[in-house]
Amino acid sequence: MDFEKYYSDRQKLINNFLEKRMQKKGISRVDEAMAYSLFAGGKRIRPILLMATADAVGANGYNFLPVAAGLEMIHTYSLIHDDLPAMDDDDLRRGKPSCHKAYGEAFAILAGDGLLTRAFDVVLESDASSDQKVQLVHLLSDYAGVYGMVYGQELDLLAEDDTAMTIDKVFAIDAYKTAKLLTLPLLCGATLADKEKDYPHWEKIGYDLGIQFQIQDDILDQTQSSQALGKSTSDQENHKQTFVSLLGLEKAKAEVVRFEKEIQSELQYFQGDTSYLKSLIRFMVYRTY
Repeated sequence: MDFEKYYSDRQKLINNFLEKRMQKKGISRVDEAMAYSLFAGGKRIRPILLMATADAVGANGYNFLPVAAGLEMIHTYSLIHDDLPAMDDDDLRRGKPSCHKAYGEAFAILAGDGLLTRAFDVVLESDASSDQKVQLVHLLSDYAGVYGMVYGQELDLLAEDDTAMTIDKVFAIDAYKTAKLLTLPLLCGATLADKEKDYPHWEKIGYDLGIQFQIQDDILDQTQSSQALGKSTSDQENHKQTFVSLLGLEKAKAEVVRFEKEIQSELQYFQGDTSYLKSLIRFMVYRTY
């Protein structure tokens, strides 16, 4: 199977699963806002990353669909809140008005809260063992919470008033704000495959992938229009320092290549078929939208 079919099949599977879990009678306005953002055309990178990780270590990623879907709910909640006027104040997301523009700020906050809490319920639908479920909940709350992605958001907000921003500070922000939610699928996949001993390797890959992903995001913000990306390019408008603004475009591109070499080197540790995972990582990093 080629990578495009691998990716497309799993994307459809995740979308179908999410649609079934979001179907309710007498849908409330919050339910509507949740679905609006969840089905706005996301690439489903994080859930497919979990499934590809499981496949790479000899498990069947199809068996872990509830956990994969839960990760997408958490990611979507983070985008809804990140777009809020109190955060990045972005009006466009995935080519559509942001949730707070479509439903109002209060309902956007509730939609994000709803997706975050619903995610834990969906994850627990998994056929994982009781011990695995406990570990999964721990990972979700740790990597998406106040010691993970949320802390990165805090650092990002504080950086808006930092007149002495350095590249080391940008690395620190993105290690939490971006890399934590890309490390999470790797660790969840390893957990479900009973490969917790491999956590240190996945942690290293997740960090490198997260930083690499963010650098490419900064490059796209600099070189593509909001219409092409389907989202606002607010960093420039908010005068935020990024990898591109501090390193320059060419050096930022060189960093993307450097981190890819680090990831490919780390993946050599695993004895299973990592071809789909490698292809997914390349797709993530060298995306143009």
